[in-house]
Formats: sequence, structure tokens, C-alpha cells
Amino acid sequence: MAWYAGRRLLQLIPVFFGATFLIYFMVFALPGDPVAALYGDKQPSPEVIAQVRAQFNLDKPFIVQYLIWIGHVFQGNLGTTYSGIPVIDQLKQAFPITFRLSMLALLFEAVAGILVGLVSGLRRGRIFDNSALVVSLLLISVPTFVIGFLLQYFFGVKWGLFATTVSAAASWRELALPAIVLATVSFAYIVRLTRSSVAETMNADFVRTATAKGLKRREVIYVHILRNSLVPVVTYLGVDIGSLMVGAIVTEGIFNIQGVGGTVYRAIQLGQGPTVVSFVAVMVIIFMLANLLVDLLYALLDPRIRYAK
Repeated sequence: MAWYAGRRLLQLIPVFFGATFLIYFMVFALPGDPVAALYGDKQPSPEVIAQVRAQFNLDKPFIVQYLIWIGHVFQGNLGTTYSGIPVIDQLKQAFPITFRLSMLALLFEAVAGILVGLVSGLRRGRIFDNSALVVSLLLISVPTFVIGFLLQYFFGVKWGLFATTVSAAASWRELALPAIVLATVSFAYIVRLTRSSVAETMNADFVRTATAKGLKRREVIYVHILRNSLVPVVTYLGVDIGSLMVGAIVTEGIFNIQGVGGTVYRAIQLGQGPTVVSFVAVMVIIFMLANLLVDLLYALLDPRIRYAK
């Protein structure tokens, strides 16, 4: 297990440098002068512009800018915005909110999606299975903002079960409804993925062997069928951790959540390159760690990976 984790960790190093380089290039290759946008209609003197550009290393070649930035990142310094606000302070304020929102969404889609998919796979062709397929297809087809506004209206405005907007404190209860909205599409995919995997695993030889040995149906389902069916589901969940955190812009906008998505969106509008690059770099790290966790979970779910040489 240790050598497997070490090998996967080494593979993440070039991925990190490649991803951050591309992100840095795309952000700072955008047309327009961020210094000029900082002052708006007020045009400062050329000396002031030159001083600001030198302060943020904008007067240096692109590759030098990237090397300076990546060096600061390894020192724990994410830089400052063009208005002088430390990016790390923005991250400390926005990241915990988005993290709680994403974990709630991940918990809902994993537990509910696997449970519904398991029952649907075990009852193929029946009413529950057909209903699950129809509902999941409906959730995939309807845009997230439509689902968000509908749930906000019924559960927040009409029935008063949840708050329509999230306060600055962003408590777990306030984030429950936005988490369900954020997880709807992933929930639908997990239902269909689990159903297909369970249906395929039920026809495997080892399942028929376990049944022929006289094992209890519950043991066959949870030990043999479900465990071996979770490998593709775990893959999807691992990738979805980062997707939930990055893709929460729409949900955070509907419920007025001051999280990572909203902060990045406002930074793009204002041309705040340091904020966008640093936030996305943190998301890249989360993506990589999530995929590393998925690889390690493979070794727990599939003995063939655990003992491979």
C-alpha cells in the first residue's frame, strides 16, 4: 500500500505544475490591462502605472511571473489582489463555507444515490427501478438554476422549512437546501451508475458461487455485490469533490452564499488575476488529493489492486 501511494503521489507533481502553468497562462493572457481596470475612469500618471506593474511583477516576462508566483505559493504566500487585500484572507473567509456546502452535497449524493441505485439494480424492471430512471433523467435534463429556484420557492418561501438565503455565518442548517440543489445532478448520475454496476455484478461468477454456497442474501448483497460495484462510483465521487467546490457558482448565486464560487466569479469580473489563479490552484490541489484518495480506496475495495506488483 505504501509504495502504491508513493508512486501515485509522485505522478501528481507534474500534474500540479502543468495545471497551474496553464491556469496562470490563461488568466494573464486575457486581453486588457488589469492596472488600468483597477483605476477605472481615472487615468493615473505613467509613473504610478509603472510602479503598480512593478509591484505585481507585471513588467516581467510571463515565465518569470509564473516562477515568482509558484515560489511564493510553496512558501504559503498566495499574493495580494490589485487592491491590496491578501488572497489568503479571502480564501480563509470563502473556503470553509464552500467546503461545508460541498461536503453536505457529497454526503447526500453518496448515501442517497448509492442506496437508490442499489435498490434499483436489485429490482430491475420493476416500478421502483423505472421510477428511479425517470427521476434521474429528469434531474439530469433540468438545469441546476431551475431546480434551485423551485426548491427555494417551495421549501423556503411557500412552506418556510428553510431560509431563502444563507447568512454570513452559513450554518449547516442553512446550507442543507443549497447542498441538495448542488447535488441533484450528481445524485442522478450516481443512481444510474450504481444501478448499472450492481446489475452487472449480479451476473458475475463469484456472486453465483456465493449464492450456491448458501450465504445469506444480505451478506451476498453487501459483501459481494455492493462492495465490488462501488469501484466506478468511488471514481465518480472522487472527481466530483472538486467539481462540487468549483461548480457551486450557480448555487451560491441563488442562495447568496459568499463562498469560493462567488469570490472567483467576482474576481473574474473585476480582472483580479491573483485571486483567480490562487483560488483555482487550491482547487487543483483538492482535485489531486481527491484522486489520490480514490486510488487508495481502490486498494481497499479491490484486492487485485492491493496485492498487485
